Amino acid sequence: MADNAPEISKEKYHKLIKTALYLSLITIFYNLAEGLISVKFGIEDDTLVLLGFGVDSFVEVISGLGILHMILRMQKGTIEQRDGFERTALKITSISFFILTAGLILGSSINLINETKPETTFVGIIVSIISIITMYALVKLKLKVGRQLNSDAIIADANCTKTCFYLSLILLASSLTFEIFKVSYLDIAGTIGIAYFAFREGKESFEKTRSNKLSCSCEDE
Repeated sequence: MADNAPEISKEKYHKLIKTALYLSLITIFYNLAEGLISVKFGIEDDTLVLLGFGVDSFVEVISGLGILHMILRMQKGTIEQRDGFERTALKITSISFFILTAGLILGSSINLINETKPETTFVGIIVSIISIITMYALVKLKLKVGRQLNSDAIIADANCTKTCFYLSLILLASSLTFEIFKVSYLDIAGTIGIAYFAFREGKESFEKTRSNKLSCSCEDE
């Protein structure tokens, strides 16, 4: 459990758990919508970085389902370890991120050889700005709830949500600079950045499958 957190009443505990539940649901449905929009326009506009960002959002949904299940268990009382469902979600998440990493690297190589460049990255700019605002708010709210609940699990989830924030920054930088300079390498560079974070997330998910602890290796970042 998190240190130095004050004791709270049972009523406040359940109220905070309900808030955590809402935040988890918002995260899942937001990632679904973001994924659909990003993949659609990523394909239509030939922008690999937006396509990769969208697929990453779908993988985050799988991870989010594990977090949702964990919070539902927390409604019944304090939990100390992951259960089978959560470990399975982590395994699927890990494999999905590794596949995504390989796909993005392969796609970047093909685009580099063929000198393929997007028609436009305007949608990527809009999606990334909305995502930056949303993810920043979710991180802050999850941290607040996690600290009040004295919950390592929710604090870990909040800190890991920072990765989505960083991905959004990469998408914004790549999309904005391409829209200005129209250089294909900028889309490829952004795609490699997405691939790096996808690989790191896959590695972290894999490491967590080997431990029942509710902490997250990205907590201190």
